Amino acid sequence: MIAAFAVPTAAQTVTPDPAVGAQEGATGDDNITVTGSRLVQPGMQSNSPITAIDAAEIRLQGATNVENVLNRLPQVTPDANQNVSNGADGTAKVNLRNLGNNRNLVLVNGQRLLPIQATDLNFIPSFLVDRIDVVTGGASAVYGSDAISGVINFVLRDDLDGIRGDVQYGFSNHRNDNAARRSLIASSGYQNALPSPVDGQRFDANLAIGSNFGDGKGNVTAYFGYRDVKPILQANRDVSACALDPAPGNAGYVCGGSSNNEFGLFQPLTGPSAGSRLNNTRDGAKTWVPYNSTFRYNYAPLNYFQRNDTRFTAGAFAHYEVVPAAEVYAGVMFMDDHTNSQVAPSALFQGYTYTVNCNNPLLSAQQGNLLCGANYGNAAVSQDLYIGYRPVAGGARPRRDDLRHRDYRVNGGVRGEIAEGIRYDLNGLFSSSVLTENYQNDIDPAKANRGLQVLNVNGVPTCKSVVDGSDPGCVPLNVFQYNGISDAGFNYIYAPTFTRGVDTETVLNGAVTADLTSYGIKSPWAENGIGIVLGVEHRRETLKFTADALAQQKGTKESQGKFNVTEFFSEVRVPILSDMPFAQELSLTGGYRYSKYSTRDKGISTYKGEISYAPVADLRLRASYNRAIRAPNITELFASQSVNNIAAQDPCAGIVDNDPNTVSPTATAAQCALTGVTAAQYGRIIDCPSEVCSAQFGGNPALKPEEADTYTAGVVLEPHFIPRLSLSVDYFNIKVKDYINSIPVSLTIEQCIATGDPFFCSLFKRDTRTGTIFGDQGYVISTTQNTGSLKTSGIDVGASYGLPTAIGRFDTQFTGTWLNDLVTESLPGQGSYDCKGLFGPTCGQPSPEWRHQARLTWTDPSKFGSISLNWRYVGATKLAFNTNASALNAKLPAYSYFDLALTATVREGVTLRAGVTNLLDKDPPAIAQGLLALFGNGNTYPGVYDVAGRSFFFGLSSQF
Repeated sequence: MIAAFAVPTAAQTVTPDPAVGAQEGATGDDNITVTGSRLVQPGMQSNSPITAIDAAEIRLQGATNVENVLNRLPQVTPDANQNVSNGADGTAKVNLRNLGNNRNLVLVNGQRLLPIQATDLNFIPSFLVDRIDVVTGGASAVYGSDAISGVINFVLRDDLDGIRGDVQYGFSNHRNDNAARRSLIASSGYQNALPSPVDGQRFDANLAIGSNFGDGKGNVTAYFGYRDVKPILQANRDVSACALDPAPGNAGYVCGGSSNNEFGLFQPLTGPSAGSRLNNTRDGAKTWVPYNSTFRYNYAPLNYFQRNDTRFTAGAFAHYEVVPAAEVYAGVMFMDDHTNSQVAPSALFQGYTYTVNCNNPLLSAQQGNLLCGANYGNAAVSQDLYIGYRPVAGGARPRRDDLRHRDYRVNGGVRGEIAEGIRYDLNGLFSSSVLTENYQNDIDPAKANRGLQVLNVNGVPTCKSVVDGSDPGCVPLNVFQYNGISDAGFNYIYAPTFTRGVDTETVLNGAVTADLTSYGIKSPWAENGIGIVLGVEHRRETLKFTADALAQQKGTKESQGKFNVTEFFSEVRVPILSDMPFAQELSLTGGYRYSKYSTRDKGISTYKGEISYAPVADLRLRASYNRAIRAPNITELFASQSVNNIAAQDPCAGIVDNDPNTVSPTATAAQCALTGVTAAQYGRIIDCPSEVCSAQFGGNPALKPEEADTYTAGVVLEPHFIPRLSLSVDYFNIKVKDYINSIPVSLTIEQCIATGDPFFCSLFKRDTRTGTIFGDQGYVISTTQNTGSLKTSGIDVGASYGLPTAIGRFDTQFTGTWLNDLVTESLPGQGSYDCKGLFGPTCGQPSPEWRHQARLTWTDPSKFGSISLNWRYVGATKLAFNTNASALNAKLPAYSYFDLALTATVREGVTLRAGVTNLLDKDPPAIAQGLLALFGNGNTYPGVYDVAGRSFFFGLSSQF
């Protein structure tokens, strides 16, 4: 640990020759394995671009979540992380090249971490990470399915001899001084954020104990970890204290919100007021007035910007060399991670059809006449209606999704050298991810519907279901005035649901590697001989998802499935020239894998070809081609179909002649007719509340594998006349066809309205009575299928340089990515769009043309301590397909963040560190809520931009 802080780090350097420490199967001699290959030979160097992050960099960032370290890389687009609340599954994932988290493979010491759909970086014990290798380019020929955009390999230290401890505490502090935003919030009648909140506290403690035994032939290393993270509320940041909508004419923002408001919105579907939108008055009287946008509810403050999280990890690794030809090894990893997402209180949401009897004693005469007309008081008549009533007073509580992951991973095997240069490795791995979910404080619409059907029994309002005995526990719900629901009513309608999902993966692998140098099988012009790998792998995956009766009643469906695959793989490296004039090295590498899936009749082949050429020792040229595949994962195959929320806007929504504050439909009646809107519905359709519509998602057993072609080409320069300088430039090009995805709802809406294409228009399933595309009867179909193609290309640049001086050593590391294109073809022949430099509902999170990270570190001459400054740069982006160049959020500016870290050795074996991220406390960009897509939250993209503000950390490391 002392050495890690005292010497220059290789932090986030594109490692030209990553032969710096072995990973799985290393033998302790000069033969090593590099990520991206199973070959074991002296002097092996990667032919694919590799970004290597070392342990020192993780600590300089003060990171307790490894996904935060990866998300800073310019090659990575943030994915599921601690800043996701609404819709979170509690996991942390990585998305390499913005091609999706399911198209890059996550490894631990060269073996799969978990089933791909259950990948969770929380499982990684970050304080035991020796380095992280991020490899660009398809690697299916080496590792099998899923490695399309690349692999992320966590190389863990599993040979500790002694005791190693680490403890860290941190918190966030943001200065809320955005005058324009605070004025807007105050003028809207909402509560402003505290001027300078301290929140998001993070505590992390880890211990590892290891010991060598058997005269150094064996080692056992065990670890234990605990992490506790406190939440950050959106109420505590200016950018998120209210939901932002564009002001009329795009002249700034207004505080928007949801029409499912705390006073109570009513839209009768039958009766004399059918089609009208009425609202309870604010004074608590049982009076309906026409609804307008001033009634909207500010749902933002209670939402989490950072989820709370408590994690326990434990594990052990062991190996012992019985004889030189047989070393047994094993490992076990465990995690218990408990987190909560929190959003605004539940509601009687619009989209569910409620029924109110016309003799309901809770109705006032005014309300009864508007709802029932002449039938007011008639016991034989009831009316159907939509209700948007969000109780936020009395016994109301925010919705909380209690998410608990228990992950298990066990691996073991035997390996050794059976003859000179010939090694084998037989191993097995079993992993399981168990998610238990308890969704709390959500209103059961079926119970609410029973609570709305009330009779007068001897002067006491009583549920019909109590009278007829169908539900003796029913409690009447007074939704006809503000704050009218009783505590007993809340206890009745709040109904927690429970679901449980179990994903398992079993992998059996056997491989033989041979370095044929000593057998004379080599090129006459090369020093090293041919290297070869032959192996077989069998993988089996299962899924079982169960739900309680209430969850099923509310639309959740159970599912299960399984598949297996048997694969044969090979790899060969042929050194052709070495140590010759104008040919310091010339080698060729090839690989092939044949996969037979139980879900397909035909097998699938993947292969690769690589070339490395170094005319002189200072310069190396490299290039590769990979044909990669991604078979549909078990969730994509077997997940049940259900209707869920999705951020979208309905261009056919808009109430004409009723509310001057509501925008009329942006699409014509003819265009809307193609989506299923009738002439009677046009001009009467309610817009999706809070710009959240509904979509039908789910699996598809008929899916076929994706195929990808990936190309890389680069140059590595290490000039001897400039010692300690390393420079690499690499081009990447990845194209995926028949990619597995659901067609984005925003694209379906856009294409149907713009082109009238029958395929897209047929995906609308509007509520037949109201024409809406939200709720349980109206939605857009977005189930999984093989769609079109994805393509991305660009250039990675990496550099490092060290300069010793009389006043200490200066080291700088730099990595940057220029994005050439990021093209999606949603369906063959339907056209494509390029998201380079864009963001928005169609393109999702910002994809800047240029991103980089640069670190400058000074180490004092005595190596007592160091000071390190990091610069994170996110380039400017524009709103995708913006038809009005002057519109709000037409462009997001470039962002620069600076982080500072200090280390000091206080005594032998003990090192202190401290630091601050987002040193200048820069605000994230504010984005109108309707322009956010996946992972958008709190009026911004918290995975891309820093939302916590200035964050401090203090840590102590020791090793004895």
